[in-house]
Amino acid sequence: MTHKYSGGCDHIHTHSEQDPIDNHTCHCSVCKSVTGQPMTHVVFFNHEDVAVDNEAGLNRQPFNANNPDGPLELCTCGECGTPIMLNDKQNRIRAIVPNLMGFDAAFPAASYHAFFDPAAGVAKPEDGRPVFEGLRPDFVWPEGS
Repeated sequence: MTHKYSGGCDHIHTHSEQDPIDNHTCHCSVCKSVTGQPMTHVVFFNHEDVAVDNEAGLNRQPFNANNPDGPLELCTCGECGTPIMLNDKQNRIRAIVPNLMGFDAAFPAASYHAFFDPAAGVAKPEDGRPVFEGLRPDFVWPEGS
């Protein structure tokens, strides 16, 4: 069955029929540390909009080593170690990093830059997309459960 968005690995599959609620290029230190990338394409979906076919097969660990009790957990495949998603323990969002989590290279591009810190010593992006010091100002976190 074909899904609007799908990813995962050979052992665990994720998919959504809904569009993301946020789609940005992240410049935060946590994403840099976890992914090893200088900036990371991150997509937020409403929590209930991302289905996982084998949640029992996920290993879960804190996303932010400096905040191990924080709401986000990195979920990886228990068999092969592939990153599958970020899960919000408050059930607000599930986040996907398309290029690391098995999503198609044709995934829609990020619409803005988030968590850009001018003090970090890197040049401000000049690709025509808006640049913010946090998430876009109109972003509203969904209700959790």
